[in-house]
Amino acid sequence: MSINNVNFAPLNINKIALNKKKIFNDPIYGFISIPNDLIFDLIEHPYFQRLRRISQLGLTHMVYPGAIHTRFAHALGSMHMCGMALEVLKSKGQKITEDESNGVLIAVLLHDIGHGPYSHALENSIVTGITHEKLSELYMEALNIEFKGKLTTAIKIFKGEYPKRFLHSLVSSQLDMDRLDYLKRDCFYTGVEEGAIGTDRLIKMLDVHNDKLVIEAKGIYSVEKFILARRLMYWQVYLHKTVVSAEFLLATILKRAKELAIAEKPMFCSPTLSRFLHNKFSEKEFESNPVNLKLFAELDDFDIMGSIKVWQKHGDDILSVLSEKLITRKLNALEISTSPPDGTKTKKAREKAMKMYRLKQKEIPFMVQTGLLSNPAYKKEDDRINLLYKDGKIVDIATASDQQTISVITIPLKKYFLYYPKECL
Repeated sequence: MSINNVNFAPLNINKIALNKKKIFNDPIYGFISIPNDLIFDLIEHPYFQRLRRISQLGLTHMVYPGAIHTRFAHALGSMHMCGMALEVLKSKGQKITEDESNGVLIAVLLHDIGHGPYSHALENSIVTGITHEKLSELYMEALNIEFKGKLTTAIKIFKGEYPKRFLHSLVSSQLDMDRLDYLKRDCFYTGVEEGAIGTDRLIKMLDVHNDKLVIEAKGIYSVEKFILARRLMYWQVYLHKTVVSAEFLLATILKRAKELAIAEKPMFCSPTLSRFLHNKFSEKEFESNPVNLKLFAELDDFDIMGSIKVWQKHGDDILSVLSEKLITRKLNALEISTSPPDGTKTKKAREKAMKMYRLKQKEIPFMVQTGLLSNPAYKKEDDRINLLYKDGKIVDIATASDQQTISVITIPLKKYFLYYPKECL
């Protein structure tokens, strides 16, 4: 059966059984309640249920074995945190209607719905013409049609087009609910205690001033810890050299698989993955053809890893070697330094890899790469984290902090890397 003939009938909301007030038992926050039937229906929708099969931290479990949590749990946690934040803001006199509350909760819940398998690795290899943020927006718009316009406010808040700008800051900013949850959740599942943050304190210190989300000045130390924890988590978890090596390996596998598929080489994979391997999709193709959006919603981590297991025996030497390296965890080396890699060493690695794996010149990047890693813990040029003092004065955290460390980490830290097979040097 051709995948183009699959019947993608829209979900019939009228046939959904009567909802009950459900709760999720979350290891981070305890019991998470579902606010209303609409949010329950969104959680039950296949687009959202797919997030159960999308890992939050990609291949980080190859370094931290406990890091196998999902984007489904993260989305629920972010929504829970947002609900707490809304209650705090209302208690401080901010007028937030029921429609606005519901809108921002939905926007936070669905903020990651456009993520593909293994997140950023797929975004930069199989599907290159559109970002996960744009895909999330398209899924929200598709759901809005299906749910008869009930997501209109949520979409405006998500896109930053709603008049009350501070609501968008809860969804996307340098102190949004997404960051608060993933730092706390990733810290818990990796066991990296340095990333622990006081989310309750941060939320209780939230307020709004001139339509901007701010933190009461007495919460300054909690904000400082949040920024420092984010920096530590980047270098100890997200940009850990072995994690980066594993994700580079995954990305190169997918790039090689796509090259072979475009060249019409035989490729084992699910029908859905086959469509994205054999075609190049831009943002326009997703916007103009709803089938592409629905098919992308069928992709998950299992499509990718199931294929890679089979590709270990593929006739293409590069694909088979790379696939076997990932499955057996024989990862390539990745050296990180504050200065560019030694030119002689890089040349030697390229020459050895070329000879050992019988590579053409254009194929060397599959085995040897150089580049930069950057850690944006806090960007002063973006929407700042502002402190609100009792006299009404607003001060950016980088200026207000008495810790020189905060001022220093506003400058993005860049490190160079050399990625190569261990057997080449």
